[in-house]
Amino acid sequence: MSSKMFRPLLRLLKPSIPVSKKPMATMTDLPQRLNIHHTPLSLHSLNPITGFARDGYCHAPSSDPGNHSIAAIVTDEFLNFSKDRGNDLTSIGLKGGCKWCLCVNRWMEAVNAYGKGELSKEGVPKVVPEATGLRALEGTTKEELERWKVGK
Repeated sequence: MSSKMFRPLLRLLKPSIPVSKKPMATMTDLPQRLNIHHTPLSLHSLNPITGFARDGYCHAPSSDPGNHSIAAIVTDEFLNFSKDRGNDLTSIGLKGGCKWCLCVNRWMEAVNAYGKGELSKEGVPKVVPEATGLRALEGTTKEELERWKVGK
């Protein structure tokens, strides 16, 4: 067979969509994920794997309506509190002491419940500021988050 026979076939295989000559974006081109201190976001947990994207980070993209950006260590008391409000995190295996990316609104509910005497101070999940995504500040303040940080 001659190569002339294959030319029509090769024309069919050529991409009909023009290929860009621009280099593809690299990871350094993407916006950096920041924590509430405007420094690079720290990994929160891979066991259990957490985050809206299940990548271990409490980064809440705009596509996350729940804003899962609070890096917290949950308590059994909080898990019961959340279950009573329709979100049973124990059903996915969470227990007291697990690291989890919480929705800002649910975490604030817990803080407010403490203020009303409905939840103990120990029941409010402690926050890991270095792993708490910047979007958390859409629903609370840095000062409030720092008030509840691990070790305080």
